[in-house]
Amino acid sequence: MNSTKRTVTCGELCKADVGKTVVLNGWVSRARDLGGLTFIMLRDRYGITQVMVGDKASDEVKKIASSLKSEYCIAVEGVVAARADKDVNKNMATGEVELEATDIEIFTTSQELPFSIEEVRQKDGTVVLPNEDLRLKYRYLDLRRDPMQKNIILRSQVTFATREYLTSKGFLEIETPTFIKSTPEGARDYLVPSRVHPGKFYSLPQSPQLYKQLLMVSGFDKYFQIARCYRDEDARGDRQPEFTQIDMEMSFTNREEVLATTEGMMQYIFKKTMNYDLPATFDRITWEDAFDLYGSDKPDLRFDLKMQDAAFMADLSDFAAFKAGAAKASKEFPRHERSGCKALVVKNVADKYSRKMVEQLEAVAKTYKAKGLAWMKVNAEGNFEGGISKFYAGKEAEICSKLGAEKNDLLLFVSDEKWQLACVALGAVRKQLGKDLNLFNPADEFHFAWIIDFPYFAWNEDEKHWETEHHMFTLPQKKYWDTLESNPGEVKGDLYDLVLNGYELASGSMRINDPALQERIFEIVGYSRERAEKAFGFLVTAFKYGAPPHGGIAPGLDRLIMLMRHEESIHEVIAFPKNNLAASPMDECPSEVDEAQLRDLHISCYGVE
Repeated sequence: MNSTKRTVTCGELCKADVGKTVVLNGWVSRARDLGGLTFIMLRDRYGITQVMVGDKASDEVKKIASSLKSEYCIAVEGVVAARADKDVNKNMATGEVELEATDIEIFTTSQELPFSIEEVRQKDGTVVLPNEDLRLKYRYLDLRRDPMQKNIILRSQVTFATREYLTSKGFLEIETPTFIKSTPEGARDYLVPSRVHPGKFYSLPQSPQLYKQLLMVSGFDKYFQIARCYRDEDARGDRQPEFTQIDMEMSFTNREEVLATTEGMMQYIFKKTMNYDLPATFDRITWEDAFDLYGSDKPDLRFDLKMQDAAFMADLSDFAAFKAGAAKASKEFPRHERSGCKALVVKNVADKYSRKMVEQLEAVAKTYKAKGLAWMKVNAEGNFEGGISKFYAGKEAEICSKLGAEKNDLLLFVSDEKWQLACVALGAVRKQLGKDLNLFNPADEFHFAWIIDFPYFAWNEDEKHWETEHHMFTLPQKKYWDTLESNPGEVKGDLYDLVLNGYELASGSMRINDPALQERIFEIVGYSRERAEKAFGFLVTAFKYGAPPHGGIAPGLDRLIMLMRHEESIHEVIAFPKNNLAASPMDECPSEVDEAQLRDLHISCYGVE
């Protein structure tokens, strides 16, 4: 072999290359020795090529070929040959050809694998994956698997498309610090002790929020960053202690421009990387309507099963459970004018749902603090049966007319004096029904929506004070400025969430740029002037030097790729994630450090409580 350097990849050979002499580099996916004839499936990140070692190969090459095992890393030189029509593999991009090897060199061998790199499926087609900690321990092997290769490649493509789009719209990519001042932003900070400033700490950023606002004050009117962020919180399938977001901020703007820019970016990303056409604009739903209709502020809209107001049911019988929920004077604070008596009409499934299956749905509702799940069916004669049907005998026509129910429909109800509790509980049932009945519209693979008009403040019942629903730099809608202190519960923020397929993908808002208004917000949430000055004084001071109106948003890159690839966890789209204990089985971090390092950092006490 004149050179072991590859001349083509394992994914590009085709019929037009027949007769060419080429060199491939890659890993042995599998090798079959058929006695005098060896077939090797050679893989790199571009694809797979079949290599055939036959009569044209020397005895030495045949000997090397027969010694090959899975995941040996090799170079192969040979001549491209067309496969016979009966041997063409239509499932491979290179399936019309094979490489007749004339020389093979083994770069490195591989010991026995802890798990198979090739996909293993059960008889029903379900993919069998190794234990996640085992996958993370040998992540470099796990990343060789085809689904993981596709995930990471898509992530790179999406990142590049994001940069292309935003740069074309006049945005500047600007890096903000990763060693910052610790400020209260919700989750716990990761702290970094300073060696040169004994007893003082840096914080890793939960987001670049304050710095991107300072960039707006600095005159950079369109900023973005593929930003690494850190939050010391319990890990979940769609959370990690370190994560990446597409961070954006704009000056001299308004909500409409931010939403339109984000929609355009998503449309560009999906078209460029998946050739998928998103709608020109996304749905917009108010926060109250999202809860009232879907039981969530991040509804999955791929199926159209809306909740309905069932307050009228309280007047049709003595069934006590509906009475409290039907009352407009909710015990929630602030008061909502919508009733806490909610209904779902599930079309044409009554004959499929046994009492036991309904009880399983009730368990879902109770998980979200519902007292129960009332139900009844509309039978073939148009009468109610099962569940609470005895309370509503003779009222079928009126109830079915108001709820749009028909024969063989299943009626489900949750009622509570707290409107939001009732909505969330029945919303969880709705979500479960979507999965159980596969209600998703196959033509609506990715359904984006904007949730707008969020409450600005939330009442902390335990500590008896107001808190902000998002962060303290969100701009209250202007019509509420005069009543911020007198009626905080009614204030709505100029903020917006982008949701996709039942997940919150991004949160954003217009920002406060008036130092006096910012100080009013600090006071309402109980920040003394001293505390506010200590935490955010540098930002408020900057606002005193001509801060422009500005706003932004920060879509989560990890979660976006997870949804684009239809994965269940962001672990699947991050090259080296932590497990659910925020640890890495591969390199065993977090780990202990030398006492000398601790002394350098002026840490005198080290241990676990």
